[in-house]
Amino acid sequence: MAAAKTERLMNLLIMLLVQRGYVTKDRIRDVLYPSSSPEAFDKMFERDKEELRSLGVPIELGSVDPLFDDEQGYRISPEQFALPPISLTADEAAVVGLATRVWEHASMAEATTEAVRKLTAAGVDVDVSALEIASPRLSAEEASFDTFLRATQDRSEIEFDYRTSRAAEPSTRHLQPWGVTRYAGRWYVVGHDTDRAATRIFRLSRVVGEARITGEPGGFEVPEGTDVRALARTLAPEPPQGRVSLLVRRGAGHSLRRTAAEVTEAVDGPDGTRDWDRVVLTRLPYDLAGEVLAHGPDAYVEEPADLRRQVVDRLRAAVAS
Repeated sequence: MAAAKTERLMNLLIMLLVQRGYVTKDRIRDVLYPSSSPEAFDKMFERDKEELRSLGVPIELGSVDPLFDDEQGYRISPEQFALPPISLTADEAAVVGLATRVWEHASMAEATTEAVRKLTAAGVDVDVSALEIASPRLSAEEASFDTFLRATQDRSEIEFDYRTSRAAEPSTRHLQPWGVTRYAGRWYVVGHDTDRAATRIFRLSRVVGEARITGEPGGFEVPEGTDVRALARTLAPEPPQGRVSLLVRRGAGHSLRRTAAEVTEAVDGPDGTRDWDRVVLTRLPYDLAGEVLAHGPDAYVEEPADLRRQVVDRLRAAVAS
């Protein structure tokens, strides 16, 4: 069931992303939900659409024909999906969020391939170059990431051992997961903690061992109006503050640019060319060194010096290993 939900989400994302105009609801149903009843389609489509939006995907509603307002459709603008002025941070964004996981996780990569094949077979003119804006810049190395994502998609309760920063030993927690989101450089799961009967947030890197799905699919409903990203901002620790100056190659580093306090274009770069922009950050992810390293040769730390040393040390350790 998780695979089917993943494939359906990717079908919808790709269909709305690769077409030039707005796609009518009827067309979406014919191509992506052909065997569903009108009632089932409305329910699935609304849930899928809101799940993509909760991950930061900017789905737009507009007129199919600019001369008439009576027929509405949906689309994802590649420009809005890839670049500012989207009001998303790099950490909150599934602008790379959902699509990045496609390439980072084999199960979702298979779903993307199948989605493209099915859309092509259905007569949708798929421009796969539009998917290049979701190149893999975020990673999810937490062992239980896929398990939490599957439990969220299936609405299944999950059990896991969790170690807090204050506890020497982990404790077993039980959660109805509402969503997985990235905030301040880390992955979190937000949901209803059934042991404490309250909304809680858990950092996936603090999960010990494998998480275990214990409930049946459809075992709970996410409260109407839940905004997982907003909850993460409210419940998660505040990210560190400071000032960091980076040189980012032109046309690269979009996740860094989204959080920039200022950007100066066409400055002298480390290779002696002016194909670089200076990106100044004041709101910092916890693992900024890892964020910089994820961009490979397209990002260079100007200051502070201690951050540059962290990046260099990690590169040396990677080469030596």
